[in-house]
Amino acid sequence: MSARFAARFVVSLTQADVGRRVSLRRRLPTGEYSDIVGVLESWSGGVLTVRRRSGELVEVPRDAVVAGKVVPPPPPPRRRS
Repeated sequence: MSARFAARFVVSLTQADVGRRVSLRRRLPTGEYSDIVGVLESWSGGVLTVRRRSGELVEVPRDAVVAGKVVPPPPPPRRRS
C-alpha cells in the first residue's frame, strides 16, 4: 500500500482585498511553486501586484496564482532582552 498526498489549492482572494496582507502561491514557468507574502497593492488587467515587507513590488499574472488568501498582520518586532 502506498501513501499518497493530495493538496487542494484554493484562491479565496478578490479585487476587494486590495490593501490587505495576503499570501499567494504561484506556479513558475519551470513548474515549481513560489510563495509571496505582502500587501496586495493592486489587481488590474489580470495582474496582481504585491508589496513585500522589503518594499519590493512583485507582479503576478492571475493565471499563475494557484492559491491565495488574506493573512493577519505580521507580529510586532521582538524586543531584545
